[in-house]
Amino acid sequence: MNTEITTPTAEFTQRFRSTRRGARLARHLAVHQLDAWGYAYGSELSDTAALIVAELAANAVTHGRVPGRDFELRLRLTETRLRIEVADARGERAPMAGTPSPDAEAGRGMVLVAALATDWGVSEHEVGKTVWAELVL
Repeated sequence: MNTEITTPTAEFTQRFRSTRRGARLARHLAVHQLDAWGYAYGSELSDTAALIVAELAANAVTHGRVPGRDFELRLRLTETRLRIEVADARGERAPMAGTPSPDAEAGRGMVLVAALATDWGVSEHEVGKTVWAELVL
């Protein structure tokens, strides 16, 4: 786990309904925000961040959903890193980056996040958890 503490130069936080539409909107708003920060649509950082946000948001909706509770996306930009955080209400269901069987229809998302991110992890909270991933700029 990365214990380096850095001060964000920019931050974006938004809550979304725990639906597939909410997950899709989170991905769209993330790349829009990155574009506003100077990381153009279609750039390597934008595309990688979009994939990570899509996976973490899909996991929050699929595995972290509690009826009536939203999930939250937070992007923190520092001089050297982009930190992507997705928080949901199900703290007892932590993601795993294990290798699924070849014929499995699911279970590859966190393997993808682990491959794309510089670092990733889970922070537990009193209510729920935050799954985070970092990209070096």
